[in-house]
Amino acid sequence: MSDEIHVLSAGAIEPGLLDAVELFRMQSGRDVRITWATTPVIERRIAGGEKVDVVIATSDAINGLSVEKKVAGEERVALGRVGIGMVVRDRAPAPDISSVGALKYAVLDADSVVFNRASSGLQVERILGEMGLLDRIQAKTVRYGNGPAMMEHLLKGKGKEIGFGAIIEILMFSDKGLKLAAPLPPELQQYTEYVAAPMIEAPDGDGARLFTRYLDTPEARGMFAARGIE
Repeated sequence: MSDEIHVLSAGAIEPGLLDAVELFRMQSGRDVRITWATTPVIERRIAGGEKVDVVIATSDAINGLSVEKKVAGEERVALGRVGIGMVVRDRAPAPDISSVGALKYAVLDADSVVFNRASSGLQVERILGEMGLLDRIQAKTVRYGNGPAMMEHLLKGKGKEIGFGAIIEILMFSDKGLKLAAPLPPELQQYTEYVAAPMIEAPDGDGARLFTRYLDTPEARGMFAARGIE
C-alpha cells in the first residue's frame, strides 16, 4: 500500500467529502489526498491516461468511464444528488423565482447572469436555452470554469447581478457575503447525482476499494446528508 489514497473528485460535494475523509482517516489510519476538478476536466484527465485510486464525478461520467473500462462500475457507490439554485450577494434583494414566469423575469431583469462551465452550469445553460432566454441574455452572460471562481466574481460584483450554481456550493459561501436566493422552481429543477468508483488500474487497488466501500457506510452517508447532499 502507498502512503495515501489519491482521489480525483468533482468540487460540488467538497464539504461532505472533506468531513467523510476526516472520519476515514481517524478510523483507518490511512491518509487521503484529494485533487479537485470539474467533471469535464476529470473525464479529459482520465482519458489522457492519468491514474488515481478513486474517481468521484457525475453518474453519467462514471457510466462512461465504466464502459471504457477505466473504473470498476460494479463497485460504484452513489453519494447523493445536488440541486441548482440562484445566488446573490447578501445585501442584494433576492428575486422571486418561485415559478417559471418569475424566473424568466428575474433573468431578463438582471444586469448580468453568471454561471459556470461545470456540471451545474451545463444544466443551467440547457434550462435557459429551453426557456428561450440564452440568446436573449448572451451579451450579459458571464461564464467561469468552476463554481468557486463564479462565486468570487459575484462577491466583487455590483448592481442586479445574479448567479446560478450547485446549492451546496452556494451554501459554502453563505458566511462570505453570498446567499441562496432560492432553489430553481420544481418544474425546472435538475439534480446532478455524484458517484464514486475505484479505478481498475488504481495505483493502490486495496486502498481504492477500502475507501469506496467506506463511502457506502451509514457514517459516511450521514456526513454528506448533513452538508446538504440529498
